[in-house]
Amino acid sequence: GVTRIGNDNLFMAYTHVAHDCRIGNHVIMANAASLGGHVEVQDWAILGGFTIVHQFCRLGAHCFCAMGSALSKDVPPYVTVAGQPAAPHGINAEGLRRRGFTPEAITVIKRAYRALYMGGLKLDEALERLRVLAQTSPEIAPLAAFVADSSRSIVR
Repeated sequence: GVTRIGNDNLFMAYTHVAHDCRIGNHVIMANAASLGGHVEVQDWAILGGFTIVHQFCRLGAHCFCAMGSALSKDVPPYVTVAGQPAAPHGINAEGLRRRGFTPEAITVIKRAYRALYMGGLKLDEALERLRVLAQTSPEIAPLAAFVADSSRSIVR
């Protein structure tokens, strides 16, 4: 297979990218962050130091993985995760602000996060809510598509 690495990425000391990975643009991998084989990391994702990612996982655009996170499931776009095993801890609001997302867009993303993680809904029900939100908020469309396409399920 082929490992593909995009542009304008930062790989700090002792990072590891295994075989057949796909890494987007503007990704940051802090010291000793490691990817197993066949991992996909979308644009603007940030992996804190000593983050480890299991093979075949996907990390969505603009996600943030705190230092020492252990990922064995997919991380949806915009979501912040931490822990071993990793669990969701809100959205990457500061990163979104820095990248020019409007306050209104961030509010809609927070609403989508609440539907996905805090509404007590099953994943299929939450996905349907995301699809409804995506009809009026284009920022939610990649989140809904990511959750629908997840083969490992998502951190929850």
